Amino acid sequence: MLPRLPAKCVDLVFADPPYNLQLQQELWRPNMTRVAPVNDAWDQFASFAAYDEFTYEWLAAARRVMKETATIWVSGTYHNIFRVGAIMQDLGFWILNTVTWQKTNAMPNFRGVRLRNDAEFVIWAKYSEKSRYTFNHHLMKRFNAGKQLGSVWTIPACGGPERLRDAEGKRLHPTQKPEELLIRIIAASSRPGDLVLDPFLGSGTTAAIAKRLHRNWVGIERETIYVDAAKKRIKAEQPLSIDDSLLTDIAIRLKRIPFRSLVERGYLQPGQTLYLDKPDSAAVILANGHLQANGYTGSIHKVGAQLKRVPSCNGWTHWYYVDPTTGARTVIDTLRKQVRAVAKKA
Repeated sequence: MLPRLPAKCVDLVFADPPYNLQLQQELWRPNMTRVAPVNDAWDQFASFAAYDEFTYEWLAAARRVMKETATIWVSGTYHNIFRVGAIMQDLGFWILNTVTWQKTNAMPNFRGVRLRNDAEFVIWAKYSEKSRYTFNHHLMKRFNAGKQLGSVWTIPACGGPERLRDAEGKRLHPTQKPEELLIRIIAASSRPGDLVLDPFLGSGTTAAIAKRLHRNWVGIERETIYVDAAKKRIKAEQPLSIDDSLLTDIAIRLKRIPFRSLVERGYLQPGQTLYLDKPDSAAVILANGHLQANGYTGSIHKVGAQLKRVPSCNGWTHWYYVDPTTGARTVIDTLRKQVRAVAKKA
């Protein structure tokens, strides 16, 4: 199916390929109930060489349809992720992070011969070493109490009402991914209206979350039972309200608003004076948005750092203007927030 898609049309790829688990014997719980394994035909390969060939082919096909600004996320376990990562590098992908997905409800190692297998891995890579890509850094802080999100994500394995089941109540798909995992991936590295591709769609999690987050999507799946379940699931999914915080921050992209835009929009004027908090200093705004003070000329950050004699300075929180309404000195970040509010309303 991938060769039928136009070249360079996809903004984001998420792939949950076969893991080639190499299971050799049955596994039983202490209460003598059998653990349902992942032993489907689609996860069986004759050798590591056969798996490597399969991996190279689908990754190369996915790379062809990716825009040069796109990124790709590939999930796996210790059985396959190292082989996948090496092939990705051979194809020219540039690895950005490897996310460790820690499962809080992972199955114990019943034989007690290994550590508990409570982690999977997701490689995040961009098209090439020099390519640009989307990363909604500020939005991802929402998943870590306002702090920068790291590469260890603690998320329960899929279960409860979210887990799709067949007519007998058994799990429909053995490796169904939790929605929370796909919410983070899609929110982190795409924008509303982008095209998301999942070449191993399975039970449809990627497509459902893409629809919820106002992304377009393409999903490829060959197993009829999964296709039917995915169609039903996607049809029932409802897009979030456009005012939802998961969309709002991305829609305006929390983009960097350059200081000069305050001058261009009339919030500040060339020749107007700004005041530094400490040490007490004044600077004049130039027409190009730079500041001039005590022989220094440059951005609000650079001049602030030079006057403070420190390596760096966030000028937005250290420079003040005189509010014409109140006559009080007010931090210039207030004006930046006003610009963002206007953009959001628009």
